[in-house]
Amino acid sequence: MELNRRTVIAGAAAAGLAATTAGTAHASSGRKPVKELFGTLADGTRVHRWSLENGGTRLKVLSYGGIVQSLEIPDRHGRYANVSLGYDDLAAYVAGTTFFGATIGRYGNRIAKGRFTLDGRTYQLSVNDGENSLHGGAKGFNTKVWDVEPFSAGTDVGLHLYDTSADGEMGYPGTLRTRVTFTLNRHGDWRIDYAATTDRPTVVNLTNHTYYNLAGEGSGSICGHELWLAASRYTPTDAGLIPTGELAKVTGTPFDFTRPKPVGRDLRTGHGQLVTAKGYDHNFVLDKGVTARPEHVVTLRDPGSGRTLRILTDQPGVQFYSGNFLDGTLVGTSGRTYRQSDGLCLETQHFPDSPNQPSFPSTVLRPGQTYRSTTIHAFGS
Repeated sequence: MELNRRTVIAGAAAAGLAATTAGTAHASSGRKPVKELFGTLADGTRVHRWSLENGGTRLKVLSYGGIVQSLEIPDRHGRYANVSLGYDDLAAYVAGTTFFGATIGRYGNRIAKGRFTLDGRTYQLSVNDGENSLHGGAKGFNTKVWDVEPFSAGTDVGLHLYDTSADGEMGYPGTLRTRVTFTLNRHGDWRIDYAATTDRPTVVNLTNHTYYNLAGEGSGSICGHELWLAASRYTPTDAGLIPTGELAKVTGTPFDFTRPKPVGRDLRTGHGQLVTAKGYDHNFVLDKGVTARPEHVVTLRDPGSGRTLRILTDQPGVQFYSGNFLDGTLVGTSGRTYRQSDGLCLETQHFPDSPNQPSFPSTVLRPGQTYRSTTIHAFGS
């Protein structure tokens, strides 16, 4: 099935886009998506910002990179704050290397030496992270200008984002047609549905790279946030942050979030893996594995504001990144600089370097198949 404007997978509600309620914000009617000019690229391409509001959640998405530019949710007193890190101008996104809020593809996370073998043929990808390929290469999906189609379905509002990635783009085989759907339901839950098809065997691993600070963007460190992960194992990495292939138990290590604890409690313990990555930058192996429906696997809570984020996914892993490379040189939407651990990412995904790790869940997509993945972000206070 080609995933383009003419072949929107019919019946978004029938496909489950109404999402789960997860007991979040008060229900309310969604507002029709609003489009405005955000900026213009050097080649003259116009980039728009789409604003969505439903159930107490306010979401702003750019056509450039499918980027979440702002995500506002209320605290326990009903006061709104933007809880996602980002910029207030297009030039900063174009120049940036942090992937703030971006839609990531073709392959989220790292592939060792930017190389993999599929059906006996070796493919060399764009290398943009030392000797490795990261988040799809130098011109991944985060640099694309997506075609955007707004929609309203019952009490839901949202956006369909479309892209066609040519055979050989960034070294990947196959023409990949991708549709990413952002939906806000009447409870304020933000749902992402990914779908992709190919005309040649390829590998696919799509995700979203929003950095969260539930106290509010630009408010300081997330070390006091409490995090729970439904993962009793994680994938240790080498010096290049490539998984070694081991699925290590978290018990007795700083990687144990099977009971909620502050993000910063063990961050500076000197554990070898934390030293190598300059903090947390690891794939957590979800106990549930790959599932037919999204299941609750993450809870993040800011005690000060009372804001909470619950993540449900059908994916087998989540990359927890503690903002290790934020160095004070980036100025966010608040006009304040971002320093180390001023935001964190929780990227639902298949495992890094899976194309080179036969024991990891497969990320191979073949002609006639449709890649599908769903992640739900449920907010509360």
